[in-house]
Amino acid sequence: MAKPVVAIVGRPNVGKSTLFNKLTGKRLSIVEDTPGVTRDRIYGDCEWLGHSFLLVDTGGIEPFSDDIILSQMRAQAQLAIDTADVIIFVTDIRTGIVSSDEEIAAMLQRCGCPVILCVNKCDTVGEFPPEYYEFYNLGLGDPFAVSSVHGHGTGELLDEILKYLPESEEQETDDDNIKVAVIGKPNAGKSSLINKITGEQRAIVSDIAGTTRDAIDSYVENKYGRFTFIDTAGLRRKSRVDDNIEKYSIIRAKMAIQRAGVCVIMIDATEGFTEQDSKVAGLAHEEGKACIIAVNKWDAVEKDDKTMQEFRKKLEVDFSFMSYAPIIFISAKTGQRIDRLYELIKYTYQMNTMRISTGTLNDILAEATARVQPPSDKGKRLKIYYMTQASTCPPTFVCFVNKADLFHFSYQRYLENRIRDTFGLEGTPIRFVIRERGEKSGSK
Repeated sequence: MAKPVVAIVGRPNVGKSTLFNKLTGKRLSIVEDTPGVTRDRIYGDCEWLGHSFLLVDTGGIEPFSDDIILSQMRAQAQLAIDTADVIIFVTDIRTGIVSSDEEIAAMLQRCGCPVILCVNKCDTVGEFPPEYYEFYNLGLGDPFAVSSVHGHGTGELLDEILKYLPESEEQETDDDNIKVAVIGKPNAGKSSLINKITGEQRAIVSDIAGTTRDAIDSYVENKYGRFTFIDTAGLRRKSRVDDNIEKYSIIRAKMAIQRAGVCVIMIDATEGFTEQDSKVAGLAHEEGKACIIAVNKWDAVEKDDKTMQEFRKKLEVDFSFMSYAPIIFISAKTGQRIDRLYELIKYTYQMNTMRISTGTLNDILAEATARVQPPSDKGKRLKIYYMTQASTCPPTFVCFVNKADLFHFSYQRYLENRIRDTFGLEGTPIRFVIRERGEKSGSK
């Protein structure tokens, strides 16, 4: 299920990013490296008293000029408001209330979303300073005095957040209904695909309110099975604010991915591969979801008998970090290969949920190690005692070894290829957990 979203908003230099790092327990968590993917990190997982949520660090609400002050503030704050279940409004006790704080507070009062007022930089313990009481004038209830540098008051702030988080829904037990997130950059044809599927297929169709504010889930039942398609459309690229919109589109895609069993990554054939495609695909890869790369608008491409083959080869290079994902060329406009897309969704979901017996795994392991000896270092050779599958979604295998440092990435890739050769596992990532004999915990 998708985690609730808590957004941190406020004007610049009030300590939003410092508070973000303190609550998530990470320092300067701005950039994260994923195999083949580099992306801005403006969100982080946060856990408190057994409850987890997604914390979003927003840019400072600052106008470009006096002429567009209110429109720019509303545009940027509205992005956070639309995405969030709870909003933390951060202010600065050292500067007191300024006009920007008043404008933001007035906007948040009308948003209909729970707002928690945070007065930051209260770095001394004991009685609140007189300046603290000034913030009651914002009309947002009791302010929470916090020091994002030292951590004072963050426990009380997190307690307050939990009061407003939506109740976690029970995991659905309907295994026959496959949830499919249609993700990709704006204007790749995500909504067109959903409309084609729900509007012209001979199927039972209904709309179910999604857990995110901007998403509607479409239920489809046909000869291929039962599916719930999650459309992540809603944010579009606009001049001057495209960077912010790109960031929030990734947040919404992440929430949809967490709820899904299969992710269909939409690529615009008329534009080809872009960095945004890599960012979105990287999210699905991180979450361990079954993935399909769907090249849309294929009907609009001028082609000959080699065009598809050349396009496929280029995508295989661009998506080298997820080489397991099948590539399909479709047209949401004409319905070209939509039937084949259904088949791929069912197949990749089955691969993502496949469970392999321990006996079969160790037969493969014995054959693989006999064919290619495990690596050695300074006269000590890696020994893999046995392997077992710990979980599915994605298939995760635990290898018990004599020395984890000897289990090089290249040999893990070799074992992964042997498993894929035997069982297929197309469309799903594979994870390895390496444990030395006697260990209770492992590492990937």
